[in-house]
Amino acid sequence: MDEIKKLSSVTVGDTEVVYWQNIKSGQVELALVPAAAPAPALDRSEIDNAELTPLAEVKIRGDHNTCGFGAGRSMRHNGSTEQFRFREQQMRDHEVETILADPRGYELAHRLAWRGDTPVFTVSVEFRNRSRKPVTLDMIESFALGGLGPYASDEQHERIRLHRFRSSWSAEAYHVADTAEALHLERSWSGHSVCSERFGQIGTMPVRGFHPFAAVEDAKTGVFWGVQLAWAGSWQIEFSRRRALDFSLSGGLADREFGHWSKTIDAGETFTAPEAFVACSAHGFDALCSRLLAEQEARLDVPESEEDLPVIFNEWCTTWGDPTEEKVLAIADKLRGTPVRYLVIDAGWFKSDGSEWYAAQGDWEPSPRLFPNGLKAVADKIREYGFIPGIWFEFEVCGPQSKAFKLYEKHHLTLDGIPVFPDRHFWNLNDPEAKAILEEKVVQMLKRNGFGYIKVDYNETVGFGCDHPDSPGEGLRRQVLGTYGMFRRLREVNPGLVIENCSSGGHRLEPSMFALSSMSSFSDAHEEPEIPVIAASLHRLMLPHQNQIWAVVKPQHELKKLGYILSSAMLGRFCLSGDILGLNDEQWAFVREAMEFYRRLVPVLKHGSSTLSTMMSPAWRKLRGNQILVRRSRDGRELALFVHVFDNPPSQIAFRLPAGEWKIIEEFAAPGTGTSSTAGNEYRLDAPAPMSGRVIRLQN
Repeated sequence: MDEIKKLSSVTVGDTEVVYWQNIKSGQVELALVPAAAPAPALDRSEIDNAELTPLAEVKIRGDHNTCGFGAGRSMRHNGSTEQFRFREQQMRDHEVETILADPRGYELAHRLAWRGDTPVFTVSVEFRNRSRKPVTLDMIESFALGGLGPYASDEQHERIRLHRFRSSWSAEAYHVADTAEALHLERSWSGHSVCSERFGQIGTMPVRGFHPFAAVEDAKTGVFWGVQLAWAGSWQIEFSRRRALDFSLSGGLADREFGHWSKTIDAGETFTAPEAFVACSAHGFDALCSRLLAEQEARLDVPESEEDLPVIFNEWCTTWGDPTEEKVLAIADKLRGTPVRYLVIDAGWFKSDGSEWYAAQGDWEPSPRLFPNGLKAVADKIREYGFIPGIWFEFEVCGPQSKAFKLYEKHHLTLDGIPVFPDRHFWNLNDPEAKAILEEKVVQMLKRNGFGYIKVDYNETVGFGCDHPDSPGEGLRRQVLGTYGMFRRLREVNPGLVIENCSSGGHRLEPSMFALSSMSSFSDAHEEPEIPVIAASLHRLMLPHQNQIWAVVKPQHELKKLGYILSSAMLGRFCLSGDILGLNDEQWAFVREAMEFYRRLVPVLKHGSSTLSTMMSPAWRKLRGNQILVRRSRDGRELALFVHVFDNPPSQIAFRLPAGEWKIIEEFAAPGTGTSSTAGNEYRLDAPAPMSGRVIRLQN
């Protein structure tokens, strides 16, 4: 058995970061464990069949592939990784840097950093070519965690679970948890074969199939380990094991096998993989998610107008792609005196006669028929009414009904020399002329016309890649960097600009895009009953005060349905839409009451933590049961309780609150939908009405 020793360790909050080293191979493993019970055994040196997980892996073209029947299933444990041995480690203030070296002149610099005593860690890996020749990478990981789960021979059946969030259009953040056995990751009798669950997303919609998140649960100890990738392109995560009884979790850029990516690094050059956030917790799944969200919050950079999380009005579900000056100003007049601050003109303002909004993007010339006085006149009038004007763009693409579609075709992305064309073209965001066009048509247009808010939509994916000398995956990676550059440029020229990140709803809900925007559209499920389910699940993946949730109101809605819709929007950033001009006095008063109630929720939404409890069917399109989300203030003295009741409810819902004597201070709900009460730390809802929603504020 190879000798394994503890190389170093550091404790941050309640988490111990441990580095283990295999003396013979020179491999180093990164492990995170709770600093106190119920941590699993830490001494790797006394464990039979211990197999360290290399904290940084690459695959260099020409080195041998993964053995143990792994080729095509995983690129880990390859001939390149075997040659990187520990060279040195530096423990700096809030950072550990570990250097691995290959005798051919290559280095891997692994950095783990944290802020204060908050036990969430940012991991990055840099490849350095110190040789005299170019080298081609076919894989580089952003992170790897080892030692997950049982270390001893008394392996417990169904002890280890992998938590993920599946996603599809209008059905984001569907939480699933699979046992290692269900994933067919039981160790073989000899441990020879590679067992790996490799999953991810290919293209420029990073939340398509899965969110870039994974967590591993040890049900015996109650310990969770989790990761979020901060990357808006193709990515992969692997949950794997081989000879050892424990598991590893690793990932980063989608590799050559999975994402058609490879890159040549010239002599003297370096390459850094996208960042990942990692954490562990012995306090449950929601606590783990809250730790990962802490790093998102630390990276926020939003305009001053966002400090009190104002209400948005977007006219998309009012005009449905046919906005006009007259319609927009009528809406503005109706909204005067309400908590709404942003009034957003959505898609269609640019379409010419005979064209459709979804095929005319690219020219960005306002329609003289829809806006005869121009956009600046409308934006100025919106400001006179007391609102910040906003406008919709899908600036990364050109629709086939635009002049730019053919006129600037050579400045669009290609694959095999042919424009990438699912149903639109994509500007090459690394092309100087394309960037100059977008600078004038988008960045400067916002400044000239006085818009203080932009909704950036993105309604198709490039696919697996685009032309680049290294690989299609590298072309796609560079396109993602171009997108980041555009978002940064928007704020450079318009410093107070509020940016909404949208991609057919929620296809870009990941940390790197959160850091570049003020808020994100939660979904395109604008009028569907599953709105509160999607919105509540997203509390585990993104900050609620960045999570824009729509309330689409219509004259045919009775108060019970309005209550369901409006209480759903309070789970994040309240965005009103729909036919507000057609509402009667009672309906409009109820909508205004909801917006005022939301304003009083802002402190706990902005600074707090969430716990989700569901007693519901797994079918989101046929909801049964109920859902309760508890949002607790940072000081622990206030709760916001979001209760949504679906079909076939019981006669009473009882729910245990955190310890204490909780009193209801106010409630938002439609009349006749149930009666709320508390006794100590128990909340009860008597006679809950089906398909109803309510929000309760409580104090201790």
